[in-house]
Amino acid sequence: MSIQDEAGLILRLYELRREATMRQAREWYFREFHPQSLEDFSKELFSEHSGHLRMVITYWDLAATLVNHGAIGVEVFTDANTEHIGVFAKIEPILNEMRGMYAPEFVRNLEKLIDATPNGRKRSAEARERLRAAVARLAAQAQQS
Repeated sequence: MSIQDEAGLILRLYELRREATMRQAREWYFREFHPQSLEDFSKELFSEHSGHLRMVITYWDLAATLVNHGAIGVEVFTDANTEHIGVFAKIEPILNEMRGMYAPEFVRNLEKLIDATPNGRKRSAEARERLRAAVARLAAQAQQS
């Protein structure tokens, strides 16, 4: 695969992320979805946000599949994207429970990409802490209002 082919796929993935429903799903995922347990995840999976949740997670698992099978190199992909790390960071602590409840292969491609990314698990943990801090700041601001 040439760098031009990889670039074309990266640009196509970017175009898909800009689609209106996908933008709404991504915004919901990062602003409102803060699972602390399998129960939290399950509640959203069967809520009015089920489509948003599934759209974001399956999009990044699909993108990871392209990388894992060589259509896009890990370095090119991770230079162009970081959102997948935040997506994984939110579910990583409950991933084994999710797999036990729903599907043993749930987000295996995304996890494989995280593990193939230099310092991937460390970056995921750092993203999780940044996301927690942002949620805490927003909550504090809301209380002050």
